[in-house]
Amino acid sequence: MMNAIKFSIEKPVTVIVGVILIILFGIIGLKRMPYQLSPTVIEPEISVTTTWTGATPYEVEREIIEEQEKVLKGIPRLMEMESASSNSRGSITLRFSIGTDPDDALLRVSNKLNEVPSYPENVDKPIITATGAATSPVIWMVLKTTGDNPQSSFQYRTYFENSIRQFLERTPGVADLFIGGGTEREMHIIVEPEKLAAFGLTISELINILRDENINISAGIMGVGRRDYRIRAIGEFRSSTDIENIVIRSTGQQRIRVSDLATVKFGFEKLTTAMMHLGQEGIAIGVKPEPDANILELSDRLEKVVKRLNAEKLAPEQIQLEWVYDQRPYIRGAINLVRQNIFIGGTLAIIVLLVFLRSFTSTLVVATTIPISIIGTFIFMSLMGRNLNVVSLAGIAFAVGMLIDSAIVVLENIDRHCNLGKPAYQAAYDGAREVWGAILASTLTTIAVFLPVIFMEQEAGQLFRDIAIAVTFAVSLSLFVSVSVIPMFSGRLFKLTGSKDSCQTSTRFGSDAGTRMVNGIMAVVKGVTRNWMTRIATVLVFSSVAIFGIWMLLPKAEYLPQGNRNLVINILIPPPGLSYDERRAIGEHIYRVNAPYFGKDHNGFPGIENMFYVGAEQLMLFGATSIHEQRAGEMLPLFQRTIFSIPGMFGVSTQAGVFQTSLGRGRTIEVNISGDDLNRIVQVAGAMYGAILKEIPGSQIRPVPSLELLFPEARLVPLRDRLKAVNLNARDFGVALDVLMDGRDIGDFKQEGQKKIDLILKASEADIHTPEKLYHSMIAIPGGRIVPISSLAQLERTTGITQIRHLERQRTITLQVTPPFSIPLQQAMETITTGIIEPMAGQEMLQGTDVSQSGVADKLTETRQTLQLDFILAAIIAYLLMSALFGNFVYPLIIMFILPLAAVGGLLGLKLVNWLIAPQPFDILTMLGFIILVGVVVNNAILIVHQALNNVRLEGMSHREAVLTSTRTRLRPIYMSAATSVFGMLPLVLIPGPGSEFYRGLGSVVLGGLAISTIFTVLVIPALLMFAIKMERLPK
Repeated sequence: MMNAIKFSIEKPVTVIVGVILIILFGIIGLKRMPYQLSPTVIEPEISVTTTWTGATPYEVEREIIEEQEKVLKGIPRLMEMESASSNSRGSITLRFSIGTDPDDALLRVSNKLNEVPSYPENVDKPIITATGAATSPVIWMVLKTTGDNPQSSFQYRTYFENSIRQFLERTPGVADLFIGGGTEREMHIIVEPEKLAAFGLTISELINILRDENINISAGIMGVGRRDYRIRAIGEFRSSTDIENIVIRSTGQQRIRVSDLATVKFGFEKLTTAMMHLGQEGIAIGVKPEPDANILELSDRLEKVVKRLNAEKLAPEQIQLEWVYDQRPYIRGAINLVRQNIFIGGTLAIIVLLVFLRSFTSTLVVATTIPISIIGTFIFMSLMGRNLNVVSLAGIAFAVGMLIDSAIVVLENIDRHCNLGKPAYQAAYDGAREVWGAILASTLTTIAVFLPVIFMEQEAGQLFRDIAIAVTFAVSLSLFVSVSVIPMFSGRLFKLTGSKDSCQTSTRFGSDAGTRMVNGIMAVVKGVTRNWMTRIATVLVFSSVAIFGIWMLLPKAEYLPQGNRNLVINILIPPPGLSYDERRAIGEHIYRVNAPYFGKDHNGFPGIENMFYVGAEQLMLFGATSIHEQRAGEMLPLFQRTIFSIPGMFGVSTQAGVFQTSLGRGRTIEVNISGDDLNRIVQVAGAMYGAILKEIPGSQIRPVPSLELLFPEARLVPLRDRLKAVNLNARDFGVALDVLMDGRDIGDFKQEGQKKIDLILKASEADIHTPEKLYHSMIAIPGGRIVPISSLAQLERTTGITQIRHLERQRTITLQVTPPFSIPLQQAMETITTGIIEPMAGQEMLQGTDVSQSGVADKLTETRQTLQLDFILAAIIAYLLMSALFGNFVYPLIIMFILPLAAVGGLLGLKLVNWLIAPQPFDILTMLGFIILVGVVVNNAILIVHQALNNVRLEGMSHREAVLTSTRTRLRPIYMSAATSVFGMLPLVLIPGPGSEFYRGLGSVVLGGLAISTIFTVLVIPALLMFAIKMERLPK
């Protein structure tokens, strides 16, 4: 290191070239890095969806879900398996541990599903989808009709899928699209039962004939001389005429075609989802990004694609894609705010330096550390594949205050040697050489505390990694600058400003006021180190204050910051069995109630810019954005009032969290009630629902699935003897009912030049709206007769079930509890455990069920434990590094004594932010501040101990004199570096704006801890050091 310092001073051009290269490559790295709102959190999630048309949830559970769960349960690294069995559909969601290769997991799932022995007839092949990351859409658009277009926008779903979708998916950065609403185009064969009977046919016979005719068969390859011919029998339908001309029966005297007994024409599937945007129907399109996509560039590119599609392809069809929402305003606002904070913090730090150093030359020398270290950091972040987001930029902003600490220590020591009368070269060399060990130790301790963070595997680890990497490389580069650039610049500039034989300048600690302050502090230090009693008293008083302060100020924990996104989501919990018309009417009511708020503030609530509504069978919700980017959260009471204005409706209103990956899973505690008996599960869940509302007032609870499980059901029970009498069986009867209702899918229709669509056999164009009308409808039976269904079956009105949910293969109802913001998640979790679950278990109210907490509750508990271990590990690493530096295990213990004072200072800083600036929860990003403090606050103590040992070992001072001299000579760099750090980070804590909620808590902890520890370091460390330094032998 001595040679490196000497080389830097003697070869200034080489050092300058190195700095230029760092800045050059740093700018290149910055240009290559993608911009995102938050760090990429890759949590592999794979879903398996299986369709079985007409099946009940019980049938789907028994025949599909249980069979699939049986083979999937043992897949390696599978963390959670949940499933839902609904009408006609079953789905399984598999969540894997962080770090699992999504492609490997997908292959394993696919292979395991092949082990399912068999499925019932008419079950579609399972569809496997892997997001790679459980990403939510970052862009929303709506496909709507324009002008005088008489068609419903819902009918353009197939056109979108065939002609538009590919242009959106090809845009670089797009991973997948979510499509909500619309109805697919179909080919309908509408048959009349009377005509069927007249020709002596039944529904089942017609279906078999049509399926047998709609087929292509490859007969193989025929070799003819030197050529091979592919032989194929072509029979697939290519047009409606092909279908109409199919001969059903030919006797020589009579030929019956499809056109004789049915109408063939294009149609659309029955509407099941009511989707509206600002009161108009439309199809919602959500864009999911690739994990490392630059969201800003993706949004800009996609917007250009949408404008081109609107002008060239959609305008002739009288439809358009309307851009509804993207994250650009929030991301740009958040990133610009952090950039502004970095600039303001850097400026304040330089002003503080100027006040302390009272020399433009010295200030300029130290200030070079900031741009070199920050820009150089982008080289390593780019090489490691990181992105620029609010968290990584906040890490750089925090580093601004730390970057110049080492430079200050080196420069101040060089300046001290100059004032001893040494030439510029010698002063630069001696000054840097004397303290390089101390700054190396302080830099290594700062870096070391981030090592456990970098290797954290949880979701939080992926969030922290950006801060850890940014600070680690920025501080490492500042060490390089401190021992190479600072001595080189100092040697050159002091040589210019000093005399030939000495670089002595007029730079001093400051004015007379500064001298008086130093004398006052030293008087207190002398007082507390006067004798063993004053030293012990000092240590005991500060220890007691630290322990009491931590006990009093430690708040309950939250998980992740929610952010302040301009999007409010309202999930409705309706009574079961609502029809499409009723769901649509609810959407119209929501728009009607909120119409006065569109585009303008009203009654104290911010105006609504966009509003969308989705009313599907399994999910009903509406969402909105505000005309004010930062005031979306104020709309929550308005929408809660809207929900309760709907008769029989409950719901949950939440502001979409920045780290929220799936609907309803934001700041929630998931209480799982599992068991075998659904009725018992519902009973316990209902009791717990009421208990939670009582114990945690103001909380919002969403049961998944609904506690009202019963779904209205009409059963047509066949009279088997009558069926046999007319030569029908239960299958034929069921198929006939299916045709009478919505129509039966009997194959694919493949029109030339178009994608295939479903071929549907229907009995009537008019929908049957009541069970009674269906019961009295006519069907054709063998023998050329038609009879009413009522003569073949009995109608029973009963109830079925809407959905059966499994969690880890057990039937489960989950209560997603969102406590009010005034109650931290940890407190709510403890209330649920000790105030609800344990008392209910004690009263034997939970018999037959298992109750557990999961979701964010699990993650918070796991992350808190990990952070506590990381804090201990960081302290141990810092201790061992300092032991290696001092060659002693006692001195580092003295330095570590400052940590409790720093902790109480951090908690005090957090409390002051809550009182004076804005509510700031104790989330896990805020907890990270305490780990950072371990590496930062020991630096000042290292300076005092290191200099005191040098005073004894090299200067031959007495023990007391060595400690007091060390404290006096290090006062200026300690307070200078602390002041620059505090003022450098201050804008992050004080200036509100988009994204500030991510780092405000972290900043308050680091600022408070640094300020308190700096004040008391110069009292506690000398008092303790006076006991330990007596181990050092005084020179004779």
